[in-house]
Amino acid sequence: MRKIVAAAFISLDGVMQAPGGPQEDPEGGFAFGGWTVPFWEADGAAKLGAFMEDMFAAPFDLLLGRRTYEIFAAHWPFVGSDDPMGALFTSATKYVATASAAPLGWANSVPLRGDIVAAVTQLKQQQGPRLLTQGSSRLLQALLAHDLVDEFRLLVFPVILGRGKRLFGAEARPGTLALRRTDASSSGVVMSIYERAGTVRTGSFALAEPSGAEAARRREQARDS
Repeated sequence: MRKIVAAAFISLDGVMQAPGGPQEDPEGGFAFGGWTVPFWEADGAAKLGAFMEDMFAAPFDLLLGRRTYEIFAAHWPFVGSDDPMGALFTSATKYVATASAAPLGWANSVPLRGDIVAAVTQLKQQQGPRLLTQGSSRLLQALLAHDLVDEFRLLVFPVILGRGKRLFGAEARPGTLALRRTDASSSGVVMSIYERAGTVRTGSFALAEPSGAEAARRREQARDS
């Protein structure tokens, strides 16, 4: 079975929209396109680059939403031979969730149409390299709602963006994660790898016998709910 790895640049408040430039994805009037770029400057780039290189070191296929695919297809084939990432992304098989019948012009691109959850579930059951997402916030919402993501590779940037497309939405399936690795750049970016670790467990710090004030609070809470 193949593993789905969700890789994302996210702000401290969970926004992942348009990390690379102002024209990348201004949908909804998003005004902060390119918000990750300053954090790559100076010595912050060394650890960030190493984390990204490790992400792409093992064999992978890309799993992309249509909008992210179009952004990538307009950029990576044109970066020049001195940028190995362009060649790597071009040679990788790219599975693209799309409702459009228009052909996908970038080499090695495979459309996924119809029931995307069913199509991705079928991909997971096949033999092959891991399926790596990049961006693709809408696709990720569907994957998270059906508990299809096995691993998260997150770069959390020390910035608050407010409104914007987010990694985790209200429909994400609850679950516990295990932290497998973490590091931080000198620019304050926290880079972490998480894997699924089962269901959510709960507990309580409440007193064994609630105080009178607590009992009254609970009664009032029950009336209001």
